[in-house]
Amino acid sequence: MEMKKRDFMRLGAAAGATLALPGWAQGKPLFETLNMFVPAAPGGGWDGTARAIERAAKAAGLVGNMAFENVGGAGGMVGLPRYVNQRKGQGNSLMVGGSVMVGAAIANKSPVTMRNVTPIARLTEEAGVVAVPAGGKIKAWKDLEAALRANPKAVSVAGGSAGGTDHLLLGLIIKALGGNPREAAYVAFAGGGPANAALLGGQVVAGISGYSEFEEQIKAGRLVPLAVSGNKRIPGVDVPTLTELGVRVTAANWRGVFGAPGITTAQRDALVDFMTKVHASEAWRKELDTRKWTDVFLADSSFEREINANIRDTEAIMKELGLA
Repeated sequence: MEMKKRDFMRLGAAAGATLALPGWAQGKPLFETLNMFVPAAPGGGWDGTARAIERAAKAAGLVGNMAFENVGGAGGMVGLPRYVNQRKGQGNSLMVGGSVMVGAAIANKSPVTMRNVTPIARLTEEAGVVAVPAGGKIKAWKDLEAALRANPKAVSVAGGSAGGTDHLLLGLIIKALGGNPREAAYVAFAGGGPANAALLGGQVVAGISGYSEFEEQIKAGRLVPLAVSGNKRIPGVDVPTLTELGVRVTAANWRGVFGAPGITTAQRDALVDFMTKVHASEAWRKELDTRKWTDVFLADSSFEREINANIRDTEAIMKELGLA
């Protein structure tokens, strides 16, 4: 039976926000200053998404200045409570998050979750990639598959935070190969940067992350991609899907943005309008193409409904895999 994850891996005071939409039509930005909160260390997928939003928004004349704050740890569970507690009611603030945060909240039994912030827009979806260091013992997918079938405890795999997208993907792969997901030798890191370092340093056998986070090392020949987790191959990337390799698992990692809790309807609508215009810009389309992100834009209440469904589905699968 095919195992899929549904949509898994598918600051200042309120008065500080500039909401004059007619002004934008005359060249005035929607926000003079917008504060972007990233609940992860610099260099990972969430940080990359935030920086891409900044580039596209500035190119389109939608924002004057964007200020950044990075607070990493535990799949967003260190930063999320800080955002909730310190940014309440602030209409010129956005936080980047995604499917990793859903699983991390469940794994950490966090009292603060995505339900405590204001959904603004889902932006992208990215397939995961399973990669190995070029100088390692594993040379091809069949080698990694054989090792995981023989003894998953002996196959260390680097990825993002425990309970996140990468961890779940490894569990699904081991289960599809007939093993026990609870025996996965998963090594959690704060983001793609540290996971890259562990792979390149030979500290782990393999790694799982979004393709964009491994892309530089793959192109340099230092990492070898063995499989991708999407329904189809990544355009321009000649790497087979897990399904093509006979492993009936598909998964994708979504990312989006959230407003602070306690903002007004007008403040929420202004943030939705801002992200809708960013999404419609030529600069954003170039970001999607460059980073090989899939466009899955969904805003406001429709996004909120998807989050609630994602939380339910993720919790069910994590329990099935012994991760919750």
